[in-house]
Amino acid sequence: MKARSMTGDELLRVFSAMASPQRMRILAALAEGGRNYVSQLARDLDMNRPLLHMHLRRLEAAGLVLGTLELSKDGKAMKYFEAAPFAIELTPTSVREAVKTLTATEERPQ
Repeated sequence: MKARSMTGDELLRVFSAMASPQRMRILAALAEGGRNYVSQLARDLDMNRPLLHMHLRRLEAAGLVLGTLELSKDGKAMKYFEAAPFAIELTPTSVREAVKTLTATEERPQ
């Protein structure tokens, strides 16, 4: 996949999401094991579900994982996540271009 230019805000969201060892482990588990639902992923990573959900929301907001809600055969709602395809090319030029698109700090979503 060819890297696309990211806005400054997108780049900050990705950097922020990847600045956590737990989120890196979650992304690695999804990249290696493929699509998984939250409860199983929590067991696989030995992490409680509320903490895992918080990390998954950050990864999803950064565009690094994709989540879908599905119903099991018994009608139970299950949230599945998978690693999103992405490529990031980080060069002095790409950073310089991204900086030009940054929104003001008070306008930037957290």
